Amino acid sequence: MNRLPFQLQAECPGTAARAGVFETLHGPVATPTFMPVGTRATVKAQLTETLENCGAQVLLANTYHLLLRPGPEVFERLGGIHRLMTWPRAVLTDSGGYQIFSLNRDRSMAEAGAVFKSNVDGRDLLLSPELSVATQLSIGSDILMALDQCIPSTADHAAAEEALLRTQRWAVRSLEARGEALPAMFGIVQGALFPDLRRRSAEGLTELPFDGFALGGLAVGESRGEREEVCEFAAPLLPRLKPRYLMGVGTPLDLLEAVHRGLDMFDCIMPTQVAQRGGAFTSRGFLQLRRGVYRYAEEGLDPACGCPTCRRYSRAYLSHLIKSKETLGWQLLGQHNLYFYQQLMRDIRASILDGSFPTLYRERRAYLHAPDLDHPTDPKGHLPKKTGLARSLGAYEVHRSAAGFSSIRHCASGELMHSRTPPLTEAQRLYIEQSDLQNRLGTGTEPLVIWDVGLGGAANAMSAIACYENLTPPASRPLQIVSFENDLDPLRLALSHHDEFPYLRHGGPVALLRSGSWQSKKFPGLSWKLVEGDFLRTAPETQEAPDIVFYDFFSPRSVSEPWGLAAFEILRVACKGRPVEIFTYSCSTAVRAAMLGAGFYVAHGRGCGEKSETTIALTPEAAAGTRHRLLDGAWLGRWHRSGARLPLDLGPEALGEFGAKITGHPQFA
Repeated sequence: MNRLPFQLQAECPGTAARAGVFETLHGPVATPTFMPVGTRATVKAQLTETLENCGAQVLLANTYHLLLRPGPEVFERLGGIHRLMTWPRAVLTDSGGYQIFSLNRDRSMAEAGAVFKSNVDGRDLLLSPELSVATQLSIGSDILMALDQCIPSTADHAAAEEALLRTQRWAVRSLEARGEALPAMFGIVQGALFPDLRRRSAEGLTELPFDGFALGGLAVGESRGEREEVCEFAAPLLPRLKPRYLMGVGTPLDLLEAVHRGLDMFDCIMPTQVAQRGGAFTSRGFLQLRRGVYRYAEEGLDPACGCPTCRRYSRAYLSHLIKSKETLGWQLLGQHNLYFYQQLMRDIRASILDGSFPTLYRERRAYLHAPDLDHPTDPKGHLPKKTGLARSLGAYEVHRSAAGFSSIRHCASGELMHSRTPPLTEAQRLYIEQSDLQNRLGTGTEPLVIWDVGLGGAANAMSAIACYENLTPPASRPLQIVSFENDLDPLRLALSHHDEFPYLRHGGPVALLRSGSWQSKKFPGLSWKLVEGDFLRTAPETQEAPDIVFYDFFSPRSVSEPWGLAAFEILRVACKGRPVEIFTYSCSTAVRAAMLGAGFYVAHGRGCGEKSETTIALTPEAAAGTRHRLLDGAWLGRWHRSGARLPLDLGPEALGEFGAKITGHPQFA
């Protein structure tokens, strides 16, 4: 019996995004879809008419809470949840597995089920697979969930395996309990953060006659990057022609990333939860209406939104309601957030159907859940207080520019990683475009190796990863990124503030910090490796010789050794006679002289930020026929007149010998 006919309508080339439609007992559901959470047969502070008008197709209700109150007998007598709450569309019921996790102090586990103490009347209650399914049938759900044992995603391997095996056994019992009843049922893949367990769980469940499958045990302790890694790995393990549901996730950005990785269905309390605290998701970033900057703001909440809240009420009024703790403020912001989520799902679906999802994905990532783009700082230039996160770590701190973007600042020197230009903008312009990375990845089959020298906040490496992942058609050659760094605090600090560094919302940086390497599961040819320590000592020992080098240390004012003649001689040897291009933001005469003295050819790089130009160095093997404009006799004349003719690690006594090396360089012949 096919209880949930599913039609896959489109798949996006270059991503795992997909659009489809499935038929429930209460009508069709187009995917991707977001399900508002009506835990107790109500979405908090919202009318069912609001949910219909915003476009919600499925509501989620919770079996555990509805079992306690009003109880199965009420649903059976009154004709189910649809009649009780006057909701005409589909309902999915959670099995109670999340309560097994969240109420762990008030329950005990056994093979028969989980024993809870009711918070309504104090009686002990055994929530078994059989009772969970019977309750869901009484509720009248369109989609039932098999009872699972959810545990923290950070659990150790042994605990995760034990919960997985119990979930498998309960899955069989759940199907038996449903019997020949008409509602569909989903199985839930568990396994914490362990790929072997996720694969084992998926393989076991997909042998059973479930109508769809869910990824459970996420958003319960892991980082966003770790969650995205699991989604990227586990989604392809699920049947292509059945719906895939990511449980309990999350922000608009989480949904976009999950669709990108092949998931179809989502639920979360966040739209109404953040509304209660004064938060709104908008096309201008994430707004916190408690901020004083909105006291006199007459404009609507989101100029791009046509919901009733945005059409009628000003930010000033909404701010007043929230500060006054008026329920209406919560209701109006929640209404907007639900409209925003549903519109996002419609836009994503339309882009998958017309083939423009990669473009939408890049554009929406730039602002979804970003700090307020209209008012990134308060009138005194400060970020909102009480973020709960330290804005400094070791020798570094997060700096918010007047232009509204964040970067990492070295406290002692005051130097910023990206002072005038957002990190990804600079990385794209200076490193990705100048190296012609997109075209180089699209031709040939040999691995392309990038040395990312000076990892910092990982903007350069992440730009290269994004270039690889977004290529259409996909890259034809593997990409290996080798990042060199002796202090990982900048990356740790940026990751802890990923709302300000949205490019780090990816599984790669987390894995790199945790294990020193990352291998993309979606793109087998894409890998990333960390080499810790002093670059000048680790470079000669690194096995992977580079094709491209991103040379991005702090400036010579802060650290001189990497910019001297000896450093570039070491780099030249590490290139192993290969055609290598080196890109750096410096255009210092002394730095260019050091490169020439080490045997590189040197070319003009494009301007970036406050610099009118930057620098490109090439090994002799790469210089022949280069497309880059080499320094010529005019530069050599300026060098002769310069007061900075020598590399930083040479004294005046070396000028004669070094000068002869520069003037005799083949580049100026």
